[in-house]
Amino acid sequence: MKKGLFASLILAPALLLAACSDDSGKAPDKEEKAVVYKVGTDTTFPPFNYEENGEIKGIDIDLMKAIAKNQDFKVEFKPMDFKGIIPGIQAKQLDIGMGGMSITDERKQTVDFSDPYFDAGITLAVKKENDSIKSLDDLKGKRIAVKKGTISAKYAMEVVKDKGFQIAQFDDSPSMFLDVKNGNSAALLEDYPVISYAIAQKDLGLKTVGERLTGDQYGISVLKGKNKEVLKKINDGLAELKKSGEYDKILNQYLAK
Repeated sequence: MKKGLFASLILAPALLLAACSDDSGKAPDKEEKAVVYKVGTDTTFPPFNYEENGEIKGIDIDLMKAIAKNQDFKVEFKPMDFKGIIPGIQAKQLDIGMGGMSITDERKQTVDFSDPYFDAGITLAVKKENDSIKSLDDLKGKRIAVKKGTISAKYAMEVVKDKGFQIAQFDDSPSMFLDVKNGNSAALLEDYPVISYAIAQKDLGLKTVGERLTGDQYGISVLKGKNKEVLKKINDGLAELKKSGEYDKILNQYLAK
C-alpha cells in the first residue's frame, strides 16, 4: 500500500510535466509579442495627418492602422516636423515614415518607397479677394510661402530664378496659411488635397488658382535597403485594402465632401 502510494507521488510530477509539453517533450515557448514599428508623421498636414482633441487622425493614420491590422503588426506613431521624418529613419529612430510624402528621386537616395497610395500634386493658393494672381508668372517681385522640407519648397527653389519671386519658409502649414491671409506673402504652394481640404473645413480666407503644377504621388518610406521585410508587409497590406474596398472607404471618409 505504502509502496503504491510512493510510486504515485513520483509519477505525478512527471505526468504534469508531460501534460505541459508538446509532442517533442519540450515546454512550449511563451507567446511572442507582436512586432511594433515606429511611424514618423507630421500632424499639421490634414486631411492626411492632424491632431484633434489630443488624438492623431487622418488618412495616413487610418491607412497605416489598417495595414498593420491586415499584416499582423502594431504601430506607434511619432509626431514631428515633416523635415525630421527622413533623418529619423536614417538615424534608425523610426521604422516607417508617412505624412503625405511625395515619391522623388532625391528621397529615393536615402529611403525605399512603397507602392504609391495617393495621387497629389502642388497647387497655388492666394488670398480669397486676390484676383490679380492666376499663376506663378504673376508672382515676379512678390513673396511666396512654402513649408520646410516639402516637395513644394523644393519646387519653389527650382523655379525661383525663372519666376523671380522671393521664398519664405515655414515649419507648419497653419503658419503658412496665416502668412498669406495676413498679406505678408502674396501666395503659397501646397499639396492640392491638403489646401483644398483646409479651405473646405475652415474659412482660411484663401482660394486655389490655376492648374496643378506637378503630378506627385505619395508613398510610405523605410530605410533604403534595410527594411525590405517591412516594405513587403506595407505593399501586401495596401494591395489587400484596395482589393477589399477598405482603402476607398478610408479616403472617402475625408475627401468625399
